[in-house]
Amino acid sequence: MPKGFFNVPKALNEPVKSYAPGTPEREQVLKAYKELWNTSIDVPLYIGKEQIKTGNTKTMSAPHDHQHIVGTYHLAEKTHVEKAISEALEARKSWAALPWEHRASIFLKAAELIAGPYRAKINAATMIAQSKTVHQAEIDAACELIDFLRFNVEFMTQIYQDQPYSPSDVWNRVEYRPLEGFVYAVTPFNFTAIAANLPASAAMMGNTVVWKPSDSQVFSAKVIIDIFKEAGLPDGVINVVFGDPIMITDTVLASPDFAGIHYTGSTFVFKEIWAKIGANIHTFKTYPRIVGETGGKDFILAHPSADPIQVAANSIRGAFEFQGQKCSAASRAYFPKSLWPAIKAEFDKEIPTIKMGSPEDLNNFFTAVIHEGSFDKLVSYIEQAKQDADAEIIFGGGYDKSKGWFVEPTIILTTNPKYKTMETELFGPVLTIYVYEDAEWSSVLKLIDETSEYALTGAVFSEDRYAINEAAKALENAAGNFYINDKPTGAVVGNQPFGGARASGTNDKAGSAQNLLRWVSPRTIKETFVTPINYRYPFLG
Repeated sequence: MPKGFFNVPKALNEPVKSYAPGTPEREQVLKAYKELWNTSIDVPLYIGKEQIKTGNTKTMSAPHDHQHIVGTYHLAEKTHVEKAISEALEARKSWAALPWEHRASIFLKAAELIAGPYRAKINAATMIAQSKTVHQAEIDAACELIDFLRFNVEFMTQIYQDQPYSPSDVWNRVEYRPLEGFVYAVTPFNFTAIAANLPASAAMMGNTVVWKPSDSQVFSAKVIIDIFKEAGLPDGVINVVFGDPIMITDTVLASPDFAGIHYTGSTFVFKEIWAKIGANIHTFKTYPRIVGETGGKDFILAHPSADPIQVAANSIRGAFEFQGQKCSAASRAYFPKSLWPAIKAEFDKEIPTIKMGSPEDLNNFFTAVIHEGSFDKLVSYIEQAKQDADAEIIFGGGYDKSKGWFVEPTIILTTNPKYKTMETELFGPVLTIYVYEDAEWSSVLKLIDETSEYALTGAVFSEDRYAINEAAKALENAAGNFYINDKPTGAVVGNQPFGGARASGTNDKAGSAQNLLRWVSPRTIKETFVTPINYRYPFLG
């Protein structure tokens, strides 16, 4: 290949816009918000070149104003899922044969569309239907998604450049083929970027996809589809179906051509899917790739040497940004007795200043949880904590669903390090704190490691390098993303590859080349230039 053939644009991480008063982006996103709020959309299935409206629909509403309908989407039947599989397999013939740089160009163009003409729209859609503040929407739907698309092209070129050694008489090479069959992408409500990246990363490597977005993310998923189509993604490469997740999954897993799943969602559902894949293993043409990022019960640990102001500020951000609905959100904290009064004093000062309401009001730090099911679950744990002798709600604890699914940022103080909210993933704005004796530092490390089935993220705050080193070693299996003097959220593509182990997933590190390698099936080719003409080796004489 010519020198420089693999060079691609290198301005990768997208700068985060401030949306400060008086900035043009603030005006643009508020204008887009109003336009989308006042325009009801109708989202079809996207299968091959068809946009199918089944007539069997569900409505979409804003979590912070659940009576306001922003649109409808159409539900698939089994025949539609089967058609999506068929269209994906047909599209694969041309898509897999397309030179890599043409696939790359489509997704690089999509990144530029998001960075420019679609930025306000995709952010506003995320604010409306996922109740994200403008900052949370910006770092997700705009910046992280742009970063995924740009970095994945860079990672793809790195993978293709990785070639074996060849002596003078042999040419060895590796082809990074797409998987034989189609990929199933199942995506969550909480990150627009993840919803786009799971199908796009597999497609970029030459695969075709059947994509099932979360019912609570269809509004911004429609914008993603529009962007990919405008960027030139051919029909049938990513087919989109909505509806009954069990029916869709069972139909997908009944196909002999199922080649892999790219999943983000609940641990229980992922385990159920894994079991079904195992039960159907004799059906499949190849061993399917199973890639999943699931739940977390993420921790913050403060050493007695930590700065209490830093601990409090990052606990608030880590636990309460986007209402705690990040798989990386801090939900359990361990603070030393000597620092607890100072940390609590910071909470006393800062938590009452948190404003809650619609994301359209850019003064709000905090909005609503995603739906009534989430609201009811959180309320049940809050009410239980009010009754339990070993727990006390020291901040928040209020809730109101009359207009939106609003749950106050809540802190539970427990005397029981194994209290249920120290162990159970709640996926909401509830942080549980256990105060330990300073002398128990080393035993608390063991406690943290043993408390949760998850191992996604965790953070340690300390000014003592020996303590940081001890924590890093003791907690090496407790978090796939480990943060030192920072909140346990906010992994940046290309900077902190993201993923956890244990019940948190397969740890295939989204935002790195490791993830893209799961969507290829390498073929090694050896070409000999001067071929032997006699079977005899020298030892035979």
